[in-house]
Amino acid sequence: MYLSATSRIHELTPEERAVYATLTPSRLPEHVAIIMDGNGRWAGARSLKRFLGHQQGAKSVQMVTETASRIGLPWLTLYAFSLENNLRRPRAEVSFLMRLLRSYLESNLQRMMDNNVRIRYIGRTQDLPTEVQEKMQWAEEATAQNTGTTLTLALNYGARSEIVDAFKGLTAELKLKGLSAERVTEEDFHRHLYTAHMPDPDLLIRTSGEMRISNYLLWQIAYTEIFVTERFWPDFRGIHLLEAIAAYQRRERRYGGLGEAEREGQEVSEEARTSG
Repeated sequence: MYLSATSRIHELTPEERAVYATLTPSRLPEHVAIIMDGNGRWAGARSLKRFLGHQQGAKSVQMVTETASRIGLPWLTLYAFSLENNLRRPRAEVSFLMRLLRSYLESNLQRMMDNNVRIRYIGRTQDLPTEVQEKMQWAEEATAQNTGTTLTLALNYGARSEIVDAFKGLTAELKLKGLSAERVTEEDFHRHLYTAHMPDPDLLIRTSGEMRISNYLLWQIAYTEIFVTERFWPDFRGIHLLEAIAAYQRRERRYGGLGEAEREGQEVSEEARTSG
């Protein structure tokens, strides 16, 4: 259970406050991850160029982040740019996305400061253009002392590549310490993931209606609740984040065990068996 002392509910819009009023604050997720999908289709449906969909998607990032900050959500992780994007999209589009990232960091730094947001990154960011890495480092250092929501951008990220990198790191550690692989635990492996410093997601949101994970946080979402919306990412707002959290709170998380109704039924059956 989590209830943040840093929430600023009074800053929500009236519509957001109406949805927030239906939530149980002590049962807010600690970590929400989002697959931001549909920028291109949003633009295509309006006969616009794809880059305009990406620009509108960047605006959604900031609006959703600010709502997350206002309700005191500790961790928000966004799938911003995948390894597949880097390898399979036209170079002109990739170059535009890199310029958009730099522009986003420059133009939204003050808003991140005002909202007490700390920004971090996961992925093979060392392969991004040098000028992009420098701007990323600039924003991370500027927000490092903020204590509210940690916004993590997954950039040049792929979950399978993360697992490979974690395996390499763990192998090097075992060799250095002279340890046997027989002693390796899940916790040992987890320490070498990009996300070792954060809790696993409680809730994964995917926009645009696609029913797939797209190589995102495969290790971390083993027991994550998944919420899919038909809404394209450029149309996704803070109120939709709250609606997804409301749906999350209506579920019973089982972690591979029995639900409450199933446990009660089992207890009744056991009682009937023993009394008979």
